[in-house]
Amino acid sequence: MKLSKRTLLKLKNKNKKLKPEKYKKLKREALRGKIKGTLERPRLSVYRSNENIYAQIIDDTSSKTLLACSTLDRSIKLALANGRTCDASRLMGEKLAELSLKQNIKQIVFDRGPYLYHGRIKALADGARAGGLQF
Repeated sequence: MKLSKRTLLKLKNKNKKLKPEKYKKLKREALRGKIKGTLERPRLSVYRSNENIYAQIIDDTSSKTLLACSTLDRSIKLALANGRTCDASRLMGEKLAELSLKQNIKQIVFDRGPYLYHGRIKALADGARAGGLQF
């Protein structure tokens, strides 16, 4: 019996019959939707932990990471006291834009993942826009 994603999510809400791993996968797929990165317009994927924030520029057609940056990078870490502030995220977005422009990447698709577009995620996006990326 094959069920649609929407039906499976309703089942999860009604009787809690789905396993947590299956529900996580469904939620991730529903949030990402149709966001796919190409070589002309790669995907900027964001991961946020409690202490740091990480971002990758990914070409989904060849499944390759073109560029990666995080608040653990030496240049960003020396400039700030800790990596869990909006200032750190904004600085990282600007650094990511600078590195991507060196590789001739000007347009991207922003993939916020399961995170709300608020706080550190929004600061990273604003920093990338300020650095010259278009999305």
